[in-house]
Amino acid sequence: MSSPNVFLEFLKSRRSIRKFKPQEVPLETVNRILDAARYAPSAGNRQPWTFIVVLNKEVRGVLAKIHAWAFPLEGAPVNIVVACNKDASPHSFQVDCANAAMYIMLAAHALGLGTVWIQSLRNISEVQRIVKLPENHVPVAIIALGYPDESPGPRPRKDLSEITCIDEFCK
Repeated sequence: MSSPNVFLEFLKSRRSIRKFKPQEVPLETVNRILDAARYAPSAGNRQPWTFIVVLNKEVRGVLAKIHAWAFPLEGAPVNIVVACNKDASPHSFQVDCANAAMYIMLAAHALGLGTVWIQSLRNISEVQRIVKLPENHVPVAIIALGYPDESPGPRPRKDLSEITCIDEFCK
């Protein structure tokens, strides 16, 4: 196994990718990523997620128009809608599926692919209609996935001292 420092640097090296090469991502690779996502933590191990893999260009184009920041979905050869069954995990479905979405992004990064998280909670009914989700399945995120066609540098981060408190809130 790699050293802890290698893994920590791997985590810090993930970037949000908004421009993708038109190259197809093999379905086998997508399945490897989703297989890793199954291991994300969820409350009570309920695993309330469903992954809708969107390959159809027209559907990707429709998803890309749900809001102004969804545009990367059109150019990415794969979109993954991370939907959560709110009945299976009523108190934590959003966090459960956020964990699964992060596992998708990290697994893709490990395989040399790029991703960007597209927030979809303000467009729930629209995304449900587009990918035919039942009402009790909430689209928590849509992940644009593909081979990166850009190499963004690191974005600024707050200093640890600005965001860390010991034992109680300190701001």
